[in-house]
Amino acid sequence: MPDVHPQVFRPFVSPDQHPPEFTLRAILLGSAFGIIFGAVTVYVGLRAGLTVAASIPISVLSISILRAFGRASILENNIVQTTGNAGQSIASGVIFTLPALVFLGFELEYSRIFMLALIGGWLGVLFMIPLRRQLIVQEHGVLPYPEGTACADVLIAGEKGGSMASRVFFGLGLGALYTFFQNKNLFSAWPSSPEFRPDFGPQHVLKGASINADATSEYLGVGYIIGSKVAGVIFAGGVFSWLVIMPLIYFFGKELPHAVYPGQVPIAQMGPGDLWSAYIKPMGAGAVAAAGLITLLKTLPTIWGALTAGIKTMRPGAGGKVAPVRTEDDLSMSVVLIGSLLILACMFLFLEFKPVPGAFVGWPANLAASLLVVVFGFLFVTVSSRIVGLVGSSASPVSGMTIATLMATAAVFLVQGWTAPAFGALAITIGGVVCIAASNSGDTSQDLKTGYIIGATPRLQQIALMIGVVVSTVIIGFTLNLMNTGLQEFHAAAQPWDLNASHPGVAVQSDTKHLPNEIRVIGPDGKSATNHPKSEYVVLNSIGSTELQDGKYLYSPASGQIEVHWIQGIGSAAAPAPQARLMATVINGILSRKLPWGLVLLGVSLVIAVELLGIRSLTFAVGAYLPIGTTLPIFVGGVVRWMVDQAARRAGSEEEDSEISPGSLFASGLIAAGGIAGLIGVALKAVEATYFDNRDLLNLPHTFLDNTWVSVIAFGMLAYSLYYFARKPLKK
Repeated sequence: MPDVHPQVFRPFVSPDQHPPEFTLRAILLGSAFGIIFGAVTVYVGLRAGLTVAASIPISVLSISILRAFGRASILENNIVQTTGNAGQSIASGVIFTLPALVFLGFELEYSRIFMLALIGGWLGVLFMIPLRRQLIVQEHGVLPYPEGTACADVLIAGEKGGSMASRVFFGLGLGALYTFFQNKNLFSAWPSSPEFRPDFGPQHVLKGASINADATSEYLGVGYIIGSKVAGVIFAGGVFSWLVIMPLIYFFGKELPHAVYPGQVPIAQMGPGDLWSAYIKPMGAGAVAAAGLITLLKTLPTIWGALTAGIKTMRPGAGGKVAPVRTEDDLSMSVVLIGSLLILACMFLFLEFKPVPGAFVGWPANLAASLLVVVFGFLFVTVSSRIVGLVGSSASPVSGMTIATLMATAAVFLVQGWTAPAFGALAITIGGVVCIAASNSGDTSQDLKTGYIIGATPRLQQIALMIGVVVSTVIIGFTLNLMNTGLQEFHAAAQPWDLNASHPGVAVQSDTKHLPNEIRVIGPDGKSATNHPKSEYVVLNSIGSTELQDGKYLYSPASGQIEVHWIQGIGSAAAPAPQARLMATVINGILSRKLPWGLVLLGVSLVIAVELLGIRSLTFAVGAYLPIGTTLPIFVGGVVRWMVDQAARRAGSEEEDSEISPGSLFASGLIAAGGIAGLIGVALKAVEATYFDNRDLLNLPHTFLDNTWVSVIAFGMLAYSLYYFARKPLKK
């Protein structure tokens, strides 16, 4: 690597060289990767609450694919990963916020998701342009940008030769084969989520707990990449919630004859899933909110430094008036200013002509909201770009920044008296754009760092990022809606209900277009099911009610009672969307003043205790919120990483310290395979519900494989394959 001091730094490609860079094939291939990894990030992020940087696997795949069509330059491969990585970063910002619309009782309108993602994504790119010289060039030896530097290493290694793509393809192949047999929406040859519910002796020791694992290839890969320490902290949060708090709730509450708010039935009648949904979610939301704000407070010196440095950089003449060399050629400040004004206008027009139903606030408030987006956007883009330079994208407190934006916005709404659920959706609209901008600016910084090291043209990278934002937003809204409908379930839940009486927090929803024509209602035993036409029901939407848990229900006028609990895909155990649930909890709690404060403050106290232990509280808090079925397989991936690292140390190798190790490449393939195959399964379920009256098109007959131990053994074999390929050196 060249010397790290800026004044003597020499990129891999000299500024006076002009190899192919911004080519049609690079843009097309990058756009294809943006669509694929955008969709995969939505799928994995909603399920695991975690995202993994896509730049390295995209770089590896690009090197292999473009090489098949003739010699490709390192700068072409960089344009591919720059364009494709935009999909992952936009998807991360979207899934952390916009699914909260579902929790607030609103539909995921494709046009709304598309516009907000587009506006936030472009803000993230535009506001990073004037910061590039300060953060990437002048502080080259100060801000390491770990993912960007690792990606540059991959591109340089690919230019020099060697085989890395084959390891990703091995992961893709084995991961896809495993997922097609494991996924319950596909062949489902064995149980997809093996479970054990402890209940020992006459005292029912540990009753209410559950040990289960959603044994997917993507969780295994995520656990390996994030490492044993982070995976262990996440799993510790899951153990605390599922094996400590939930058995305690059952132990102290099993004799109570009445329900305990926010639960709707007596605790003795609740299973582990019910306990998690009613009591752990609010506690976890408080923990994640507190951890996010603590992380944000810790970075206040960095925030101040980033803002002052950004303002100095934007002064006239800060960049000099001499025509820049190729490697210092950015888009001009006029593009930044005109683009920002256009985005401001787009945001205003969108709020004016496509308002949240029930939140009509007039043009002055819409203009103020648009200005708020731009101001908060610039603030947190500056902060995010510097923080990821220090600690990497995965540790950036984007959720804390978003919570701060939402709390400020919700406080203004509360003062104005705007407390209806529709105004919560408007707050999410504002916070969502800011979150997407902050998320995309962090990955934009990493991409520009990669380009700086290898000698790319910043202006062409910035254009490629804008293209990547547009392309990826096309698929993200579609994937969100697909998961919401493909993973939805209808469970029998008979409950007397007087439709004509007053029920605060419960509203009749007249629009039923999102209901399938034939509704497959799962019986109380969880196995039998019957089909009913949607014309039999009226949809009820519950938000902040003391009579019903938040969610949607189907009321039958014929029987005069609620008959079905409509569990939408987003927010279910299959896709809990923890960050978006947190955003909805914060907003709804502020506006309705009905937060279950006891549980929320329990989560806050837990985070304070964890911080005092010197542990990264945000990681623990996310683990405490997520189902243990998610954290356990992630922990298994972390254990495999620990075993590989120990074996490497015994052999005297430090290879596993690199982000481009054989195991990380194979794990990236597992993640991509699990996400792609999982999305195929979700799409299949949506097709079955829409066109085949919920018939299982891939239903295999029950065989000896339909056994919990088969599931455990199969997942163990996949974990061993990860260990094997992680220890197998790459060919030079």
